[in-house]
Amino acid sequence: MRLFAVLGWLLAFLAQPAAAATSPELLSLEQQLASLVAGKSGEYGIAALDLHTGKTVSLNGDTAFPMASTVKLAVAAAYLSQVDFGRRTLDQSIGGRRASSLLEAMLIRSDNYATDLLISNLGGPKTVQQWISWHGLSGISIDRTIAQLLSDQRDLRDTRDSSTPLAMIELLKKIETGNVLKPQSRTYLQMLMARCITGSNRIRALLPAGTRVEHKTGTLTGLTDDVGFITLPDGRRIAIAIFARYGSDRPRGIAEAARAIYDGFAATFRYPLVTAYGGR
Repeated sequence: MRLFAVLGWLLAFLAQPAAAATSPELLSLEQQLASLVAGKSGEYGIAALDLHTGKTVSLNGDTAFPMASTVKLAVAAAYLSQVDFGRRTLDQSIGGRRASSLLEAMLIRSDNYATDLLISNLGGPKTVQQWISWHGLSGISIDRTIAQLLSDQRDLRDTRDSSTPLAMIELLKKIETGNVLKPQSRTYLQMLMARCITGSNRIRALLPAGTRVEHKTGTLTGLTDDVGFITLPDGRRIAIAIFARYGSDRPRGIAEAARAIYDGFAATFRYPLVTAYGGR
């Protein structure tokens, strides 16, 4: 069985497509984003994908940034996939708490202790990384528990526990449109992401009132991240990942980049609501 698992991982890895370049229709948006971050003191990595059209925009999309708490999306997806296969349940007790309460704490309040309980139950960071690799995702590295990450000497260029923006939107794409999770688990995960109470000054801050956003933030000293989904007025879903390190006022930079992405995708591709991805 281990041999089959290794062979499956190799096939998935080899089948992983090359990182997407910015689609021609979105080159002006890429230039706008480049101009925006050029006026900032930090370093930004940005990627966004229209899940209906497949069109992508990327700026420093192949550069690795620390995931910080955005890794919690991978932890949640790995756990929920176990629920889908009947190996775990949302009702089971982990560390004296229900698994569902741990998932809620992890994704809504970004609770680090709840995250590490789930990671331990899954078998440690290596097991979560194996789940990532099994699904053909490269560019994401999961190496430590949250407690270990926070206690280690900090280096924002450390490639441990990192992701490129393009790898992160590929994970989001697989969660939304792939066979990573069954529909019930996908809906549950996105419902929790929609209830996230951290980072109100990031992706959500400058979007039009009422815009549906499902996201997960990440924060370390000198690092600000936000990743997730934005739903446009015509129903199209945009997977978005914005990482920012060093410099000042990083949340504002993320908010401005998210608004530029919202406007750029909304203006470039227009579809009636009934043809939007998934009918949402």
